[in-house]
Amino acid sequence: MEKMRAMLLRAARRPLEAAEVPRPVPGEGQLLVRVRACGVCRTDLHVADGELPDPKLPLVLGHEIAGTVEALGPNAAGFSIGERVGVPWLGWTDGTCRYCREGRENLCLNARFTGWQIDGGYAEFAVADARYCFALPQPFSFEESAPLLCAGLIGYRSLRLAGEGRRLGLYGFGAAAHIVAQVARHQARDVYAFTRPGDAKGQAFARALGARWAGGCDERPPEELDAAIIFAPVGALVPAALAAVAPGGTVVCAGIHMSDLPSFPYSLLWRERVVRSVANLTRRDGEEFLALAGRIPVRASVTPFPLDRANEALDALRRGLVEGAAVLTTPGGASGR
Repeated sequence: MEKMRAMLLRAARRPLEAAEVPRPVPGEGQLLVRVRACGVCRTDLHVADGELPDPKLPLVLGHEIAGTVEALGPNAAGFSIGERVGVPWLGWTDGTCRYCREGRENLCLNARFTGWQIDGGYAEFAVADARYCFALPQPFSFEESAPLLCAGLIGYRSLRLAGEGRRLGLYGFGAAAHIVAQVARHQARDVYAFTRPGDAKGQAFARALGARWAGGCDERPPEELDAAIIFAPVGALVPAALAAVAPGGTVVCAGIHMSDLPSFPYSLLWRERVVRSVANLTRRDGEEFLALAGRIPVRASVTPFPLDRANEALDALRRGLVEGAAVLTTPGGASGR
């Protein structure tokens, strides 16, 4: 049996372990993907830190996989060997529940997710259901492509659900927000970026990407917002964002996990303000966003880490030290196109 290198999560709140494990074999309808790069997402932290329950253990984290098709399982369709492919968070749905039948597969109650219930991309190879994979836009390297597969996809869905208002606030200016900001500017929206208090470097980064204003999340923007998207997993930002949006405005909570929301006066919600969450993604989201990303083109700012330094990458993300997105790379040309 062939082996591969992987970084394994054996238990929550413990560092990942470097290991040699059997290389996976693609099953019915699956692709074997040679991982070239894998984004490091805050959801990986939520799994590793025990904030998302019942992960598959031991587990290979990682759901922003960019690579090439190494082999095809029986009846796998849509891809050929050697093709550039991306593997996202949504890894499988039952296809029969009412949500799937209505085109809302992101809400499937039986869904399974890459890097949570399915081994992900912190490894040299991964298997994935071909139906839930995407062809990668050609302009981008593997490193640049990886963050598009969650930060970009979830950000794009959040932007759509925020409505079409011109003044958009982004709370937490990390991997997702720095991609969404580029899409919003392409749509001629004004971006207002909120960072950790005192984060002058992060605010300068936001302004360099076209933000009209950048300040701390403890500040009020100079104008009322039409909508706000919260990427930071901090429940206290919900009333802060509600206070910043105009009547009729929408606050979108984009993360899969958030600390508890504090109580807040009804007056913040009154006048038809809306708070809503975003759950996962649909394949339509992926197809639309990746096509758009190639046309703009979106440029992901990445900080690369070798695969065996995955714990350092997670720690840097946890401490807010990553500008843009952290990406793990494997030997063999992550920067290749």
